[in-house]
Parts: sequence; C-alpha cells; structure tokens
Amino acid sequence: MNEHEFLAGRFEAYRGHLRAVAYRMLGSLSEADDAVQEAWLRLSRSDSGEVENLGGWLTTVVGRVCLDMLRTRTSRREESLEARLPDPVVSPADGLDPEQAALVADSVGLALLVVLESLTPTERLAFVLHDMFAVPFEEIAPLVGRSPDAARQLASRARRRVRGSAPVPDPDLARQRAVVDAFVAASHRGDFGALLEVLDPDVVLRADHGALLAGGWTEIHGAANVAGQALTFRRHAAAATSRPALVNGVAGIVNTVDGRPASVLSFTITNGRIVAIDILADLDRLDQLDLAMD
Repeated sequence: MNEHEFLAGRFEAYRGHLRAVAYRMLGSLSEADDAVQEAWLRLSRSDSGEVENLGGWLTTVVGRVCLDMLRTRTSRREESLEARLPDPVVSPADGLDPEQAALVADSVGLALLVVLESLTPTERLAFVLHDMFAVPFEEIAPLVGRSPDAARQLASRARRRVRGSAPVPDPDLARQRAVVDAFVAASHRGDFGALLEVLDPDVVLRADHGALLAGGWTEIHGAANVAGQALTFRRHAAAATSRPALVNGVAGIVNTVDGRPASVLSFTITNGRIVAIDILADLDRLDQLDLAMD
C-alpha cells in the first residue's frame, strides 16, 4: 500500500462524519458531497504528516468549504430571496441504515434545517461546529475571522433562534406514526374536527413546489388553516399512492403517481400533536434524491 492509498483509507474512515457536518451546514445532499470531495482534494495536496488530529483538521476544512459555499449562495440574490426546503433523507419506515443515521443523528429534522437556513453563514458555522460537533471556539474563530469570544456570541445567537423556532420531536416512532395515520385518515374522511385534534394550535405547514412553479413556496400557520389546506390536498390525492417512510428520522410519507415520486412529507410531532409539516413537491429535485424504499 502506497502513501496515497493509506491516506485515502484514513479519509474514508471520516467520510460519514464529514458528510454529516456538511449536510447540517448546507441542507443539500449533493452540495454536501461536493464539500466532502473538496476536503479530500485539499488533504491530498497538503503535507498530511504534519496533521496531528486528522479528524479535527478535516472537520474544520469542511466547515471552511461550506462557509464559502453559503456565502456564495447568499450573494446570489435570486437564490437568497427564494425559500427552499432542505433535502430530505428518506428511508423505509422500519429503520435507517448506518449512513443515513449519521446524517440525521441528534434529531436533525427538516424543521431544524429550515431554522438553520435563516441564520447567517457565520452563525450557522459556529452553531453547527460547536453545538453539534463540539469543535472548540478557538478552532472556529479563524474560520470566521473573529476572536473566540466573538465566535461564541455567533453560536449563542444561533442557539437562541433554534431553541425558539425548532421543535424537538417526540422520540417514540410508533406514537409518531399513530398521529400521522390519524391525520391522514381524518384528511381522507374530510373530518375537520379530527384534524384539529392532532394538530398543534401553532402548527406550521411548509410546501416547496420548486422555484420554476408560480407560488412554488407555501407557508401556512395555525391549526384551522392547515386543516383547511389538508382538506384541499385531499382532492388531488386520489391518483397518488402513499407509503409510510422515515424522513430525517421522523414519521413521514412518500407519495408517488404512476411510479414517479410526487411528494415527500415530514411530520414533526411534539407532545402527541403535529407542530410542523414539511412537504417537498419539487419534481426535479425529487428525481435527484435517493427515495429507494426497499
């Protein structure tokens, strides 16, 4: 085994971790893979013999790459003004494989990723690296061009926003599925009252139909409004085939029409009620995701 093969093997041992960092930073599976690949290129061009902590070094490299990608993204006004649902991680209802589990560990649901999208790039970096991966502020500071105390303040601001806006899902998947099934059954029956029973009064529904579609982003607040929208959706659901799934580790649904993915729904359930419904219905993006359910 030559030196390059040895280094590649060491890098592969960290790939899953690095992809999890990049996914939390970017909310895009394809961009996360690009960031990890860029980290490998930088490692292969560096003097790796002088790197004492390869895992920590790679984590900060991926953080820097993602920060640059976020800054580029937000500098494009046509993108920064368009709301976009992060890529979902979809798996069969009976469980996640190890790679998927690493991606969505620590309740990294779509509702949390939506909140992370609202942070500035430097706030997101400080929060993700410190709060999710325990990177010291002394190592984060050079990435954001601030002092360690200033980096700590970035993470603190992000933390307050996350705690105030990102609901923590109930851990019991069986209970989650029962609530989702009750919601679906009430929708099919057209039972407005039963829908209200499973919806939190402050529930939010977000639907991403794609930037090319007029009215591509929909956001609806309040149980009565979301229940009304669910009854409207029911009229278009007759042709769809629905399958239970895990979406970012929580109860969800994958709808297909004539065998093609039509939408992915994620339900965040807290204290036995639905507090968030996130729907990706952008057909082009759905075609690019791995939605294998077998």
